[in-house]
Amino acid sequence: MTIRDAQPADAEAVAAIYNEGIAEREATFETRLRDADDVREWLRGLYPVLVAELDGEIVGFARIGPYSEREVYAGIGEHGVYVTRAARRHGVGLALLEALAGAAQGIGLHKLTSRIFTTNTGSIALHQAAGFTVVGTQRRHGLLEGRWRDCVLVERLIGDAAE
Repeated sequence: MTIRDAQPADAEAVAAIYNEGIAEREATFETRLRDADDVREWLRGLYPVLVAELDGEIVGFARIGPYSEREVYAGIGEHGVYVTRAARRHGVGLALLEALAGAAQGIGLHKLTSRIFTTNTGSIALHQAAGFTVVGTQRRHGLLEGRWRDCVLVERLIGDAAE
């Protein structure tokens, strides 16, 4: 398996993986399916987008976005990690999160954070295996298809902040 920076040619595959996550309704509050143009827009941004490639196929991706517009939070990135159903539980997500922490440090971030549905126990366990700490629960954080969803907050300090 290779973890690398996403390229414009990867946009279709990344969109398909993200759309799988959207359709499952266990990974994101997003409801609008994304296309390759949306992914190419991510790639034009300042934050890293990584892909996991296995035998020439993109089987997962991870990306960082801004945590907040406020300057005081400039060193924090909010991230997401998505893996195809077929590639889950084979170390893809863990490899992506480890590489993402390195990429985050490379752009000067000191912390990664994410919200995970409390029912997404696989993602919570993955993040804990990658050194993330559950720091709290946000109750009734979002209404998805008429159902209130709770989220756990996870964070990982990186670089000098982790010492």
